[in-house]
Amino acid sequence: MDKATFLSLPTEEIARLVRQAGPKVCVFPINGTRRWFMLEHEPRGEEGLSEQYVEIVSKRHIELYQLFFDHGVDTLLTPVFGPDLLDRGEDYVRMAVDGMAGLGTRADFLQFYDAYDVRVRFYGDFRRWLDTASSDHLSTIFDGVTGETLSHQQHRLFFGVFAHDATETIAKLSVAFYDRHGRVPDKRTLVELYYGEHVAPVDFFIGFDKFSAFDMPLVSTGAEDLYFTVAPSLYMSARQLRAILYDHIYLRPEEETAYSYLRPEGRSLMRDFYLGNLENTQGVGRRNESGDFWYPLPQVELPESLKGTS
Repeated sequence: MDKATFLSLPTEEIARLVRQAGPKVCVFPINGTRRWFMLEHEPRGEEGLSEQYVEIVSKRHIELYQLFFDHGVDTLLTPVFGPDLLDRGEDYVRMAVDGMAGLGTRADFLQFYDAYDVRVRFYGDFRRWLDTASSDHLSTIFDGVTGETLSHQQHRLFFGVFAHDATETIAKLSVAFYDRHGRVPDKRTLVELYYGEHVAPVDFFIGFDKFSAFDMPLVSTGAEDLYFTVAPSLYMSARQLRAILYDHIYLRPEEETAYSYLRPEGRSLMRDFYLGNLENTQGVGRRNESGDFWYPLPQVELPESLKGTS
């Protein structure tokens, strides 16, 4: 199927094709939210600004989760908070705590879980990091919504909270398992202990900004397809997601090419492409003159014979 046809299909048909390709596990850390909010939503005065931010961003999160599930992705891992965000100051952390609490208390989130039959889990070392007077209630909220959605079967949504380094958590889980069972847990068992249930290896990861993949302990194999949006995650559109799904399903899976048997025209085209891109490196970027933000630089030059191909 060509890309133009795929992009124009009804959502239900794309979902069928995605599911036909096998259950999909996607990691989608939603980043750049402050930039998106600042650029797209004029604050209604300084008073209640954090409440406005949480309200608007939360609704956009739900819309994106629905977008992925509508397109046939059944399991979504979305890291939402890590220790690096603690450096943004008390006001930001307080706002983030309110946002995380909303994952298990806001009516729109709870209605979404029910309407889309979403089973919710939380992974990461959040019990240790959130053991403070201002945020210790989050563990109770997380446990509550996990229990309330346990019977949901159609979709799964895993929120990563302090999932940056699972080393100590995995060590503790392994020791506790050995004490109970007298044997070392295998990888599948560790995945189940860490995530609350089995999660298959990640199929694709969609990041934003600088190229880095993170917060998917035990289920990252190095075989996942990596994608990075140029605009902040909350700008994700249906067309953009469809382009990613098309690339993931139809373009990347292939048997290893026997390059020694390449036809002369294929070898010539490959050489033209590589020689035309010597010293080009995807992921290289620069900052604007005032140093406000980093952005990637275009790196790929297409030979004439490849221009215009989809």
